[in-house]
Amino acid sequence: MGGVGEPGGGPGPREGPAQLGAPLPAFRWEQIRPHNLPGDKWLVIERRVYDISRWAQRHPGGSRLIGHHGAEDATDAFHAFHQDLNFVRKFLQPLLIGELAPEEPSQDGPRNAQLVEDFRALRQAAKDMKLFEANLTFFALVLGHILAMEVLAWLIIYFLGPGWVPSTVTALILAISQSQTWCLQHDLGHTSVFRKSWWNHLGQQFVMGQLKGFSAHWWNFRHFQHHAKPNIFHKDPDVTLAPIFLLGESSVEYGRKKRRYLPYNHQHLYFFLIGPPLLTLVNFEVENLAYMLMCMQWRDLLWAASFYTRFFLSYIPFYSVSGVLLLFVAVRVLESHWFVWVTQMNHIPKEIGHEKHRDWTSSQLAATCNVEPSLLTTWFTGHLNFQIEHHLFPTMPRHSYHRVAPLVRALCAKHGLTYEVKPFLTALVDIVGSLRKSGNIWLKAYLQQ
Repeated sequence: MGGVGEPGGGPGPREGPAQLGAPLPAFRWEQIRPHNLPGDKWLVIERRVYDISRWAQRHPGGSRLIGHHGAEDATDAFHAFHQDLNFVRKFLQPLLIGELAPEEPSQDGPRNAQLVEDFRALRQAAKDMKLFEANLTFFALVLGHILAMEVLAWLIIYFLGPGWVPSTVTALILAISQSQTWCLQHDLGHTSVFRKSWWNHLGQQFVMGQLKGFSAHWWNFRHFQHHAKPNIFHKDPDVTLAPIFLLGESSVEYGRKKRRYLPYNHQHLYFFLIGPPLLTLVNFEVENLAYMLMCMQWRDLLWAASFYTRFFLSYIPFYSVSGVLLLFVAVRVLESHWFVWVTQMNHIPKEIGHEKHRDWTSSQLAATCNVEPSLLTTWFTGHLNFQIEHHLFPTMPRHSYHRVAPLVRALCAKHGLTYEVKPFLTALVDIVGSLRKSGNIWLKAYLQQ
């Protein structure tokens, strides 16, 4: 690829970065678009063109995450995922191969340039309001109340014995503790607690490993893809659920192709049997262990082992081995219900389909909605009832969501975008309704062919 009007000349994807001090080659979007193939990836950030083909495998967030933005303007995603931009730009500099031609728009495709500009102004306003600065006392209290519940659960068994009533209460308390731990490790994974990324990563490994028994790297590998391309098939792992569940556009595809692995018109019913009860206990446990072994994340494996060691040593004096296993399964099943209902009420009822190449703001709003806030709801969901704000600003500390929300609502009103807020129970019911709707769409398409 070459400069403007020279599609055959200039530096190509294998010819290295632009020379320091030399004029940068200028590229048109039509020259950039073809570079979205395995082993051949270009990105546009702040109107500069980068060849990430070789470097993508070394990307801390994973090659899939950065690859999902291939041949796109990734400026807003770049700002959304990174706190210290100057530090990250040092890694980008060797990958620089050119810039957009002066006459080319900053965004490829039919994107609203004014919306992009207004969103960036909003983000700067949030920075000026210091909404990206974490309150460490807040997060210390979050960690403190998690540890307090862990201790309380053990004390109940210690003083009252391993009867059915104390064991049930203990399982409920541990499930709440585990649910809140998901939220805290989520904060750390998004580097929204400490100024230094290293401290966030270390904190997440402790919380995710020692307090939950999972791999921090596995979670980030999944979750960052979800944030980059929410509700996009084959880019967001959270909605690529076929052939077990069909969501959105996959319902039509499976119906037209006469695919029937399960009775999808009844998926809203079997969801209760294999969705909330088993996600954490079965799917996450297996996927997490496989990831650690295949990717050789030995440190995460040791952290996870420390959780199981602590859990069994804490309760084996009161139960048999099978009794401790039963307690563990009960806790996992209970927290799994929390995880599925709380995390999916903001996403599954929204638009789910293939890549639309929208701007950052529009893509996040199309895939998310909020739940009406209250002290109980906000605590219970770990502030994920402010899902719109979280998706627009993933590195923002959760205690700032309510302050930025009016600004986001005003931006949506200005540009005619839907800012959806639901009552808590409505949001839960909509999960089932969305599954039923997708199943009926599949059945209709299946019968019409």
